[in-house]
Amino acid sequence: MNFFRGVMGGQAAGPQPSGAETIQKLCDRVASSTLLEDRRDAVRALKSLSKKYRLEVGMQAMDHLINILQTDRSDSEILGYALDTLYNIICNDEEEEQDEATQKQADDLGAKFTEAFIQEHEHITLILTLLEEFDFHVRWPGVKLLTALLKSQCVQVQSIILVSPMGVSRLMDLLADSREVIRNDGLLLLQQLTKGNAAIQKIVAFENAFERLLDIITEEGSSDGGIVVEDCLLLLLNLLKNNSSNQNFFKEGSFIQRMRPWFEVGDDNSGWSAQKVTNLHLMLQLVRVMVSPVNSPGATASCQKSMFQCGLLQQLCTILMATGVPADILTETINTVSEVIRGSQVNQDYFASVNAPSNPPRPAIVVLLMSMVNERQPFVLRCAVLYCFQCFLYKNQKGQGEIVATLLPSTIDANCISAGQLLCGGLFSADSLSNWCAAVALAHALQDNLTQKEQLLRVQLATSLGKPPVSLLQQCTNILSQGSKVQTRVGLLMLLCTWINNCPIAVTHFLHNQENVPFLTAQISENLGEDERLVQGLCALLLGICIYYNDNSLENYTKEKLKQLIEKRIGKENFVEKLGFITKHELYSRAAQKPQPVFPSPEQMLFDHEFTKLVKELEGVITKAVHKSSEEEKKEEEVKKTLEQHDNIVTQYKELIREQDAKIQELKEQMATMTSQNEEMQTTMAQQLSQIQQHKDQYNILKLKLGKENQSQANSLQGDGSQVNGMQTEEVSQLREEMEELRSQHALLQTQLSHKETLIHTLRSEGSEPTEGTTGGSDNTELLKELELLRSQVQSQSAEISQLKTDNQTLLRRAETGSSDTDMRGDASVNASTMAELESRLAAQTSETERLKEEVRGLTEGRAQLEQQVASATSSVAILQTEKAKLQTELQESKKEQDDLLMLLADQDQKILSLKERLKHLGEMVEDEDDLDTRDQTDEDDEEDEDEDED
Repeated sequence: MNFFRGVMGGQAAGPQPSGAETIQKLCDRVASSTLLEDRRDAVRALKSLSKKYRLEVGMQAMDHLINILQTDRSDSEILGYALDTLYNIICNDEEEEQDEATQKQADDLGAKFTEAFIQEHEHITLILTLLEEFDFHVRWPGVKLLTALLKSQCVQVQSIILVSPMGVSRLMDLLADSREVIRNDGLLLLQQLTKGNAAIQKIVAFENAFERLLDIITEEGSSDGGIVVEDCLLLLLNLLKNNSSNQNFFKEGSFIQRMRPWFEVGDDNSGWSAQKVTNLHLMLQLVRVMVSPVNSPGATASCQKSMFQCGLLQQLCTILMATGVPADILTETINTVSEVIRGSQVNQDYFASVNAPSNPPRPAIVVLLMSMVNERQPFVLRCAVLYCFQCFLYKNQKGQGEIVATLLPSTIDANCISAGQLLCGGLFSADSLSNWCAAVALAHALQDNLTQKEQLLRVQLATSLGKPPVSLLQQCTNILSQGSKVQTRVGLLMLLCTWINNCPIAVTHFLHNQENVPFLTAQISENLGEDERLVQGLCALLLGICIYYNDNSLENYTKEKLKQLIEKRIGKENFVEKLGFITKHELYSRAAQKPQPVFPSPEQMLFDHEFTKLVKELEGVITKAVHKSSEEEKKEEEVKKTLEQHDNIVTQYKELIREQDAKIQELKEQMATMTSQNEEMQTTMAQQLSQIQQHKDQYNILKLKLGKENQSQANSLQGDGSQVNGMQTEEVSQLREEMEELRSQHALLQTQLSHKETLIHTLRSEGSEPTEGTTGGSDNTELLKELELLRSQVQSQSAEISQLKTDNQTLLRRAETGSSDTDMRGDASVNASTMAELESRLAAQTSETERLKEEVRGLTEGRAQLEQQVASATSSVAILQTEKAKLQTELQESKKEQDDLLMLLADQDQKILSLKERLKHLGEMVEDEDDLDTRDQTDEDDEEDEDEDED
């Protein structure tokens, strides 16, 4: 133990050993000690010496330390010491300030030890295995060591981890560690691991990295969070930048929507911390990665749509118009909004509707342009505004029209500042950078838009009082001729080239000014310095456009005369050489790399990205146009006219073939429709026939049923009647005797009545004489009373007899109806209830019979209607077959006509090929697109003919 006290700083007698000797003794102790405590103390001592004696410890102790990691897995303390020691000898101490030479030497030393450590791939696998230990003293040093190895030899370590089983998954588990120190260092480890390795980036992304990182950002306070948020954002940038697979996964996982709360800023934006500025800057960069112009157009458009739908674009515009936002955040926000709206019509329309919170409200575009033409604003901010304006107009003809409309006389409003007024003000201001920015912005308002180029020719400018207004085109050429700064002239020349490109009317307006062509030839022919070479090249380009797009409407400046002027004043070779100055300029290639204007200083702001595309497109065709002779041009024009004629003929034939194809297709559709209708009618007819047969069968069954029921009912009625008559014979005979007795009484009473009436009449005649006595009168009165009483009795009996006669006759009739085979009608009163029941059953059977007759009659009528429909369907089928025969005849005729047309097309193709061969013989470049189109159309026609034959 005295040895360790000496090493750790204790006093010892005799001379002190050197560092190398001490380290050697410690290494021997680690290798030879059998006790774990001794090895642990030796490793602790090596750790304390590893920073001061980095080289010695690394050279002598690395193998022993690796052996400790392999053998002493059960003791977490010695593992932690060994990992810390390895970290110290591999990692460069970034905290200490060192001079450049010392730092370089330290870096070389770390790289040397890293190479020695990773020679055996099992060492990296060993570290990955140790990271599975939950003990803090093992896991944390292991994370730091692996991070140091990645910093030193990133590519090699990445390749080892990539092939290691579950290597990336083990590292992803660090993000779920509850100890923030390990989690935070795990973020740094994953940052190094994902640098420049798309395969590892994909694995990390599919290990649910996006979800975990966004959760950590939210937990830490989003943009208000600390350094941990910054580390998470840097890792997200590593995973998404230039990785289309991860970008698509991020979008499909709806993670774009979770970015919106990051950009919620309050009204009070004062006092932004440096960390918040850094975080928000990285968040904006993350948005730009998703919509970068270098991404595929489909992926960019999809992300732009998602950002608009979730409100992210609206939130960015709020930051854009807010007050108190730091300048660098405002600049990056403008750049971000630019790429979110670039090429997206919906987003561009929304941006056009955004107003600044001013009084009165002004469009955001106007506010931004005010900053662009203001020379007191920072240079990077002005570049960002220019980029935003370019992106707003990119593939946005509606926006281009709105900008140009603010310059036209009919739409100018003197009470408010418009975008057009700001651009004109910047175009003619004293600041050369404002001139250049305004010229480029106006050129983007004309990019690939012939209508706006012609509209801009109407713009008139008032130069001074008492002088007539001049056109905007003329004012630009006037400023050019005044010899302003190079930056101003370059901007104006780019504007003029974009303006008159592919616009013969603008070329005519430009050439109509007699001073323009002499000025251009003078500029090109002079021998000027290096700074003026770019201006000469742009002048040559402008003059070349005037030749190439010249419609020969001006007699003094036709194509031929302009070429003669170039040959006499400049020389063709000299002209082409000056034209080549543009692409040879050092700033041309930088501007051609990406759309965003990024320049280190205002003086180097000379080229626009879209203009570099225009130069690349026009340089070759202008060179050819200048070198062509008049005869070649005439021949070329003749050939072009011939080709145009042939093209017109071919186009006519194509249109005719298309029409015939459309007609054939229409006839086919009609035939298919009629065929389907015929099939439907056949099906309907078959169904109706089956229904008729079913009704017939039902009718026959009902008829048989009805016959059986009638027979059974008649038998039952006959049996019931005979039974009733047999049972009631005695009662009927009694009724007859009573009726005979009543008849005899009635006859007797009638006789008495007649006798009494005769007597009454006799007495009345005698009572009318006056000689009659009182005794006779009283007797007569009594007699009259008796007679009246007798009469009333007779009348009552007569009424009873009449009633009996009526009842008897009714019963007799009912009895006769119930039984036609018997004459015993006197039984009617007894059989009344039975006969009533029989009558009701007969009535029900009668009604049922009538119903069945009506149903049979209806079925008969339905059958007649179905037979009529069958007859009409048969006639329709005959008509359809006739039409089908006609269509087939027309089809054969169309095929014949098509074959004739194909023969004509083949002849025309031969003529075109011969003419193109003549052109190629004359040295002209001939494109074969029309030939390819003709062959493609012929192939399509052949395929359609084969399909028709198959049909």
